[in-house]
Amino acid sequence: MNYRDINSATIDRWVDEGWEWGIPITHETYLKALSGDWDVVLTPTKPVPHDWLGDISGKKLLGLASGGGQQMPIFAALGADCTVLDYSERQLESEKLVKDREGYDIRIIKADMTKPLPFSDGEFDIIFHPVSNCYIEEVEPVFRECFRILKPGGRLISGLDNGVNFFVNGDESHIENTLPFNPLKNPEQMKSILEDDCGVQFSHTLEEQIGGQLRAGFILKDIYEDTNGEGYLHEHNIPCFLATLSLKPEEI
Repeated sequence: MNYRDINSATIDRWVDEGWEWGIPITHETYLKALSGDWDVVLTPTKPVPHDWLGDISGKKLLGLASGGGQQMPIFAALGADCTVLDYSERQLESEKLVKDREGYDIRIIKADMTKPLPFSDGEFDIIFHPVSNCYIEEVEPVFRECFRILKPGGRLISGLDNGVNFFVNGDESHIENTLPFNPLKNPEQMKSILEDDCGVQFSHTLEEQIGGQLRAGFILKDIYEDTNGEGYLHEHNIPCFLATLSLKPEEI
């Protein structure tokens, strides 16, 4: 298997074992969203500011690597025309479960985001992209594809790993690894993450992630940081993630 297939199978198993990012929202949470009471996250703890999304009723919204039945049902309840793309069969099954339970429409696509995205130029108004690019080796091609499939004025809302989690040891008490963390180029790193059942993950720099968005043509409009939500680094309020709001210019 290539590393993407390893990650897909690993996430499927995590979902079966009760992974927090694979537990679909409840019927009660969906009803609250219908009445305007809602939040979604890109990173472990901080809700996305509502004005990052704006009024999404009637907007074409892509959940990129956003399966799990957590965010997309909220967006459907708010009136968006939703599509979700993910590489995990179990995550997409969670999307179908909530769709069938609540009775809304959503296009569900299993695909690999390291490949060209199966959408037309300018197809979407919004792309919602939670932390997931730590599972792929090259991130800049993803940002270029996002730019291509967004309409002028469209929004890319992304959760990103800042790399801190990759240089500390398992209990986050001391520095263990050098960066970049790339198991495909470092057999010891590959051995370590497979033993720890982490899937095949990669560190990415801000140059790759924010710089990659800018080089793709996006305008960065806002940003915030977040912690792991638990553990030693969280207890010391050390950010390990960031979220970005980027716009495709109205005129190119």
